Amino acid sequence: MLALTSHAYRPGVMTELSERTKANMDVVLEETCRQLPHGGGHDSRRFIAERLIEAAESGHCTLGELGIVARRALAELMGKGG
Repeated sequence: MLALTSHAYRPGVMTELSERTKANMDVVLEETCRQLPHGGGHDSRRFIAERLIEAAESGHCTLGELGIVARRALAELMGKGG
């Protein structure tokens, strides 16, 4: 479950992410972290979750869009040595 935040921040406006978007983010985070040893450590999961939150705040809310963001974050992590 994403515990970092459930709100999207826009200049001067704070809007709640939809339940569907939050569910999509949870699914994508879990699927992505399965590719990491032991499901990913706290820092790795947080890095990917932060990227997902940024994407959702920008309006990228579908499983496909979030999956792309998560895979890019995972590739970045792997490039750094995980």
